[in-house]
Amino acid sequence: MAHLTFITGGSRSGKSAHAIAIAAAAPPGARRYFIATAEALDDEMRARIAHHRATRPADFSTLEEPIAPATALAALEGRADFAVLDCLTLWIANLMGRGLGDDAIMGEAGALAKALRAASFAIVVVSDEVGSGIVPENPAARRFRDLLGWTNQTIARAADEAVLMASGYPLRLK
Repeated sequence: MAHLTFITGGSRSGKSAHAIAIAAAAPPGARRYFIATAEALDDEMRARIAHHRATRPADFSTLEEPIAPATALAALEGRADFAVLDCLTLWIANLMGRGLGDDAIMGEAGALAKALRAASFAIVVVSDEVGSGIVPENPAARRFRDLLGWTNQTIARAADEAVLMASGYPLRLK
């Protein structure tokens, strides 16, 4: 297994930029991939995706995989030296939006952790930290917060390194 880094933090804390910087520091000629979980469902998300693409180095190949990132990782075996998976936050929202139950979603999180550990290439996984704020007022938001929090714990346990981003600065957790 190659090195697995988990990066979490609040919105606009610098998570994606830090993940790209880690991947960009790989040796020259490294085969770099970006696994994107976002879906361009509205104009705002299309603009966010366009911004992320524009700020990503040109030598990254992009795989768009909103539902099955473990499958995307398996497809990269023998083709990748480095991958960035961005982000678990949207992935969990996508699974919820497709009607999966809590046990099924946590099963997917466990399968992803296993796939991340089995990969032969270095990976950086990005996710939002959603447990630092107030308790959401509606059941769907509380469910999302809980599922993402549990998923973050699952992936952080599997990781070699865990980083919390705050105001653009990485704080090493593990």
